Amino acid sequence: MEPERIVSLVPSLTEALFAFGVGARVVGRTRYCTQPPGRVGRVAKVGGTKKVDVGRVLGLEPDLVVAVREENTREDIEEIREAGMPVFVGAPETVEDALGMLRELARWVEAPEAEAVLDPIERVYGRLRGAGAGETRRCFVPIWKGPYMSVGSDTYVHDVLKVCGGENVCGGSTRYPVVALEEVEALKPEVVLLPDEPYPFSAEDLAEFYALDIPAAREDRIHLVDGKLLTWYGPRMASSLSQLSALLRS
Repeated sequence: MEPERIVSLVPSLTEALFAFGVGARVVGRTRYCTQPPGRVGRVAKVGGTKKVDVGRVLGLEPDLVVAVREENTREDIEEIREAGMPVFVGAPETVEDALGMLRELARWVEAPEAEAVLDPIERVYGRLRGAGAGETRRCFVPIWKGPYMSVGSDTYVHDVLKVCGGENVCGGSTRYPVVALEEVEALKPEVVLLPDEPYPFSAEDLAEFYALDIPAAREDRIHLVDGKLLTWYGPRMASSLSQLSALLRS
């Protein structure tokens, strides 16, 4: 039986639920769930992704709660489950994982428009995989500042870079390594991507990286980018992969 009252604790999956054609069934979301604008505003807020108001979630009487292991805490998920609420929990670490998770979520909610969302992503992903191991560029992607932190080999961002023609210079680490700028120089990235989330990198941060003795600075390949290109799975994946591939391979 399809769920009629859905609470989503994941911004990108909230967007996916609306794209799947089940947005009218979404009754709860986090304050970071801002997409699609104009439609999600009517949905009740249940706190943040890491600090969910579980009481508020339960008060909405959902018959499905949507979560992701990376973005939500185990304690919140377990508390919701112990209250008897069904919870869908994704755990994607690769682009292929994300596609599988989206297809599974579509089955759980019996989404009427899932293929229209997923087929374009499958086509772009297939095209990029078919491009093979052509020229790659060494990439540095910080996700935090003070201290600088980047992404390791067991993260979704790492695989996105790989699929799009980038070689993650922090790929020898796991999870979220702390990296000093002196180490960035030693890693010699050819491209630096500064996303606007989770840390809001902006034009004020460019000078610090252009001052480094790295190929990316010499070749003018330090880019401010929309963080959603790197971290959001859902209907925007086809466009995100295409844009990043064009940026990294140009």
